Amino acid sequence: MKNLSLTLLICSFLFLASCADSGLTKGQQGAVGGAGAGALIGQMIGHNTEATLIGAAVGTMIGYIVGNEMDKYDRQQLNHVYERGVSGNTTAWVNPDNGNRYSVTPQPAYTSPRTDQPCRKAEIIALIDGKEERTYTTACRDQNGHWQLQ
Repeated sequence: MKNLSLTLLICSFLFLASCADSGLTKGQQGAVGGAGAGALIGQMIGHNTEATLIGAAVGTMIGYIVGNEMDKYDRQQLNHVYERGVSGNTTAWVNPDNGNRYSVTPQPAYTSPRTDQPCRKAEIIALIDGKEERTYTTACRDQNGHWQLQ
């Protein structure tokens, strides 16, 4: 019952955050969405509060980076790395519009036992306004062939 209550609370928060015209930046919206998704995934995997909090923290960071800094060009580049990148080899690019730099090192693809979708883990290093951000992500291919960060 406690898990159901937590899940409903997080879903309610996400729904309200997405509906509100609060003037949140794309990064803040990404952080909110990432925190909620990360908390849900953490709870499903670990079935305890610690796993939920870790999931929320990781989701917040990934959501912020993706929501705030990665525009369409960067997401296309990231999708290309997940699709065609050689495992263990780093692919780098510079966004021509904002000068942000990204380096992505994908790992071998595997099939998710939960969803039966192809997935890949990767390390992403982003240099944004002179500040380096390093994160580890997992993306799975959706039914349309696009890689979605988990």
